[in-house]
Amino acid sequence: MKKTTVLQVCVAFVLCSPQVMTGSPVDCPDQDTAGTSCSISMEKLLERAVQHAELIYRVSEESKLLFDEMLISNGMNLHIPEGNMCAPKTVPVPLSKSEIQQISDKWILHSLLILAQFWIDPLAEVQASLENYENAPSALLTRSKWMSTKLMSLEQGITVLIRQILGEGSLKKKHTEDTSDRFVSSDMLETVRRDYSVIYCFRKDAHKMQTFLKLLKCRQIDKENCSLF
Repeated sequence: MKKTTVLQVCVAFVLCSPQVMTGSPVDCPDQDTAGTSCSISMEKLLERAVQHAELIYRVSEESKLLFDEMLISNGMNLHIPEGNMCAPKTVPVPLSKSEIQQISDKWILHSLLILAQFWIDPLAEVQASLENYENAPSALLTRSKWMSTKLMSLEQGITVLIRQILGEGSLKKKHTEDTSDRFVSSDMLETVRRDYSVIYCFRKDAHKMQTFLKLLKCRQIDKENCSLF
């Protein structure tokens, strides 16, 4: 309970900050009309993207805890099996230091884009679904809306990083796994199970995106001091 309270205070501050609510990982006031240049330095771009991903992960942690509390208060106990609709299979997780050292910056950036795009629609669906709950805490509604909005901002930021680092133009949205069957529900229990699965699994992938961005920043900015990865 103490941990939950600390997280609530921490994230409440995050959600109430005007800068966090309106900011973007890649605000480029001098960006040209084609969207091919940005006056912000690479270091600042990566720093903002990492901070954005960290905030998304923290809010996803809080959302999961709030959902747990809502379920407990209603006498429900949902078990989500490991791997159930979590990370797309196209983004394997490097398990060892040697595997991490072998992956390229291009792989990291494209994996980040896949993960961000994979979760945009499911989070939007959960946001809409929670509004139909009779007893959904307002804090959970606020956080689900925040995550949905900020993930789209992070996707845009990753696209800019791809242009800046890889020199690639605007990328078409990649086709990820079809999630439609996972979100078909016949009754309220299945709807709750679906929504909880999204929040439960997004939290895991949000942590993965945060880690990938930190690794990318380390490689691009602190190349000589990147031994932790």
